[in-house]
Amino acid sequence: MTPILALTDATLTLAGNAGPVDILRGITLEVQRAESVGLVGPSGSGKSSLLMIMGGLERATSGQVFALGHDLTTMDEDQLARFRRDNMGVVFQSFHLIPTMTALENVALPLELAGAEDAFGRADAELQAVGLGARLDHYPSQMSGGEQQRVALARAAAPRPAILLADEPTGNLDAKNGAAIMELLFGLRDRHEATLIMVTHAPELAARCSRVIHLADGRIEAFA
Repeated sequence: MTPILALTDATLTLAGNAGPVDILRGITLEVQRAESVGLVGPSGSGKSSLLMIMGGLERATSGQVFALGHDLTTMDEDQLARFRRDNMGVVFQSFHLIPTMTALENVALPLELAGAEDAFGRADAELQAVGLGARLDHYPSQMSGGEQQRVALARAAAPRPAILLADEPTGNLDAKNGAAIMELLFGLRDRHEATLIMVTHAPELAARCSRVIHLADGRIEAFA
């Protein structure tokens, strides 16, 4: 079976004040379709950086990163942006909503950019699915943190991506809202049959994943 994501000896080195800093050190990893994978480890272990190179949001310094059979390391920025638009949904700890757009407009935007028919109808359906049917016309400043993260989830899921990437999706939320977002995230994964890869410090969230990968000092320390 061809993996949906495959990394071979991927490294990431960034410039620091005292010289080059090795963030990721030779990551080799395969993720299969419809898997849910939790990336865990101490702060600074490289979890978020690994997620970023999987999504082409950060370019690997060396090695190969394949997604859906495409080598992300050979793509330019425009090609990567189009690839993410068509195949990936990304949810960050900070919601990254456009403050001058309503919830409906925020979710419809990536659909419009992709040329989808009935972008606003699909956006409406995704917001209904995350329990925000009554908040379609509200702006981010009029919503709670939990509601904003629901909008971000709906925006990520609306294009029906093959791959969902989530970086600490409950990190800015209280326990109640975090639990609700967790249920919605796995529900969206199941509804769209997407592969989910998630960075988290929350043991209960990692435990919901079909596989957990432990990182330390930029290397894979263990699989669970």
